Amino acid sequence: MRIGDLAQQSGVSVRSLRYYEEQGLLYSSRSDSGQRLYAGSAVARVRLIQQLYAAGLSSRTLKELLPCLEAPVETYTPLLLGRLHAERDRISTQIAALTETRDRLDAVMATAGQAT
Repeated sequence: MRIGDLAQQSGVSVRSLRYYEEQGLLYSSRSDSGQRLYAGSAVARVRLIQQLYAAGLSSRTLKELLPCLEAPVETYTPLLLGRLHAERDRISTQIAALTETRDRLDAVMATAGQAT
């Protein structure tokens, strides 16, 4: 599929797709006319990249972890598992902080609703 098709199917801009390629997160081949061509599996990969970015992972971390996340579990090394645990723990801490902030906002809104 061409870059515009991938952008449309994944909901990501063409500019972002080019950036992912520059960072080594996404791969394409070239047509005879020089257009980027992506495999059908690129849509799922782009969605995974978006999820991991939204969770706060950096491009560097993504480049390190993406091949591992797509590899069979039996190939995981203790070092990789440690990295995955660390990222999961960081995300869990972030979720707890966001939940606390949401709860405080709920309390403020509830109090404001009672005052009117």
